[in-house]
Amino acid sequence: MISMKTLKIFLILLVLTTGIAKAQFTKAELQVSGLTCALCAKATEKSLKTLPFVSDIKPDLMRNIFVITFKNDQPVNFDEICKKVQDAGFFVNSLKATFNFDNIKVANNAFSYGGDTFEVMSGAGKALNGQVAVTIVDKGFAPRSVSKKYLSQVSNEAPAKSGRLYHIAI
Repeated sequence: MISMKTLKIFLILLVLTTGIAKAQFTKAELQVSGLTCALCAKATEKSLKTLPFVSDIKPDLMRNIFVITFKNDQPVNFDEICKKVQDAGFFVNSLKATFNFDNIKVANNAFSYGGDTFEVMSGAGKALNGQVAVTIVDKGFAPRSVSKKYLSQVSNEAPAKSGRLYHIAI
């Protein structure tokens, strides 16, 4: 028989892991520049599929976009996505990800996820609930003009507490 203490611990762990699973990046639209043929797109797709947090990839060759679905139980590392694209010989033109803000606290226009900090550059002050599309505006994730526009607003006073600091627009 299961003891009451074991049952309580199991229920607490279930509640905690359910909360964690809801607070995450669920998918992304990755636009890649430099793709010239279907073989280029296939090489990039194959490279991206090796990432442990990627569940599925659907290429849209007309717009040079990959729609990436992420696994529920793995934190997403956007730098690894960028590196895989570059290793395939191409560049990230834009990366728009969908984040589930249920159970996430946004304080001082920033939130933490997977050990990284995300600073909200535009859309600050909005109530963020449920699925929200965010665009990473850091260099290497957005066109130079977009990065320049948003990163000129950055004050160097608040570095990430741990991990990487990403800047996003909503």
